Amino acid sequence: MLESNDYSKEELKNLLMKAKEESEKVGLKLNIQKMNIMAFGPIISWQIYGETMETVTHFIFLGSKITADGDCSHEIKRCLLLRRKAVTNLDSMLKSRDITLSTNVCLVKAMVFPVVMNGCESWIIKKAEH
Repeated sequence: MLESNDYSKEELKNLLMKAKEESEKVGLKLNIQKMNIMAFGPIISWQIYGETMETVTHFIFLGSKITADGDCSHEIKRCLLLRRKAVTNLDSMLKSRDITLSTNVCLVKAMVFPVVMNGCESWIIKKAEH
């Protein structure tokens, strides 16, 4: 992931070309066609070595959804849906009479809370979502 706050379009292209060249020196092939660009300004098309890079409006980075408009509501909804899925997967265990309440609490803390809270430190919560 490259941020372009400190770089011009040409500097970013040069960085990508250098990364491709350096990776090839050690036997790795950087597939430009599988790389994406997310622009926060006008959508532009980039070509490097004659290969076009796809422009996207969002992508998943380290498990968090990043959007071009910086809106976190999609990511929050996604995490809540993942929480619901995690609880549904644990449903039979949580309802079992063979498992104590304290064990159920430990299960939820270990398997549900991390799913919901993943990436929350980067969320920008609006009043409507609070």
